[in-house]
Amino acid sequence: MRGPHNIWRLVRTGATLERTGAMGVVLDAMDAPASLRIAARILGWPFKWLGLKGDPSMPPATRALTALGPAYIKFGQVLSTRPDLVGEDLAWQLRVLQDKLPPFSTEIAKQSVAEELGTPVDALFDEFSPPVAAASIAQVHKAKLAGTDDQVAIKVLRPKVERALQKDIDAFYFAASMIELLSPSSRRLRPHDVIEHFERLVLSELDLRLESASASEFAANTADDSAFQVPKVRWQLSGRRVMTLDWAEGTPLGDNAALDAAGHDRVRLGEKVLQVFLSHALRDGFFHADMHQGNLKVAANGDLIAYDFGIMGDIDEYTRRVYAEILYGFIKRDYRRVAEVHFEAGYVPADRDVEEFARALRAVGEPIFGMDASNISMGNLLSYLFEVTERFGMETRTELILLQRTMVVVEGVARSLDQHINIWQVARPIVEDYIKQSIGPRALLRDLGRTLQVVARFGPQLPQLAEAALVRQAQDPVSKPTSSPWRNIGFMALGAALVGVGAAVASLF
Repeated sequence: MRGPHNIWRLVRTGATLERTGAMGVVLDAMDAPASLRIAARILGWPFKWLGLKGDPSMPPATRALTALGPAYIKFGQVLSTRPDLVGEDLAWQLRVLQDKLPPFSTEIAKQSVAEELGTPVDALFDEFSPPVAAASIAQVHKAKLAGTDDQVAIKVLRPKVERALQKDIDAFYFAASMIELLSPSSRRLRPHDVIEHFERLVLSELDLRLESASASEFAANTADDSAFQVPKVRWQLSGRRVMTLDWAEGTPLGDNAALDAAGHDRVRLGEKVLQVFLSHALRDGFFHADMHQGNLKVAANGDLIAYDFGIMGDIDEYTRRVYAEILYGFIKRDYRRVAEVHFEAGYVPADRDVEEFARALRAVGEPIFGMDASNISMGNLLSYLFEVTERFGMETRTELILLQRTMVVVEGVARSLDQHINIWQVARPIVEDYIKQSIGPRALLRDLGRTLQVVARFGPQLPQLAEAALVRQAQDPVSKPTSSPWRNIGFMALGAALVGVGAAVASLF
């Protein structure tokens, strides 16, 4: 239930940060000015006793976020991929939030599996391990299928996780409402819509049937991708609170020492992570939107293995083309084209000046291209772009939030593998290839073919449409026709011809 009572939740958030010592850690990571530090202490200290204690054995920030609940843990997972923003020490501490949280008991997990699948665990599996990974919403067990040598991963939702998540989300809604009330200028960011978007994503993770479907679709899309694997879904052993996949054996992507010991090329892996994400987002419009280190492994042969498909991104073809043109424009430093794309897509109001906007975008791009490769950051680009679009009245595009957020996370993962990675150089061939395939002459013919296929569906109706036009004209011969019935029939004949052409063109693709 949303309302002022959520003030308590927000106050307790600040109090918990203060009590666990996380407030100072966060302020240090942000390199906060003295005025902000003083204000935070003045506001936080009186309520310190109201804060949650958390697990004293954990580092302060991790201790605070795990005590506050699953939604806060999700936030910490994102920060763990951005050592360039929060520092190496804090990023490393927060990585335990990805898959090393305190688990619930194996017996409770077995009970959940038996209830969901309608069969005792011992009848389904010869082996059922203690938790091998535990995250904010679920934990994973390794098991062996009964009577076989097949190893599987069984994901089980945490007990009562739905209620815990809803409490946090309610507080976020209240915070968004207060922000919009107290800061009218923030309304263009649509905080309420952003939280609504976050809610849909998180709550979708609470039905593992949807995650199973996402994993199956993702596997089908990427079946022909080189050096990339998606574990197979075991549908007969999956349900709303339980999901079973083939076991993925490999080295965790977040363990650089283990990757080096196994002889993997971390530079190449960093490039692979970024290129895989862009390829899936642009080519398929369906991408893994939670690609932090805890959801990626490296197989012995060097293949990248992705798992945990609770958050997937889905963007339509038009939006993909807009996104690609914006990226490509920055890569080519064609700021006029980037500006035109924003106007064509309706992202910037039509009454603004395109030339002025292009100059503002140049001010965004040029400083970044002047940096050393190790300092080029998509996070910085998005931050600068945000400032510019704010001046030109661009509203937050909720359909792009997940795409932008994932881009930032993926960049953080790539940079954790190779701190000198040049994201523009790595991204360029993927974006250029998409541009050639989707915006060039061949793409135009393909679009025409698809359009004509739609027209072709009306082919059987053309005789009836022609007859109806003639009947209407015969029934009302006095009134002046707006157009000749023969002209209408001519258009229908043209339509029939287009049907045939459409079928021919479509067959080429």
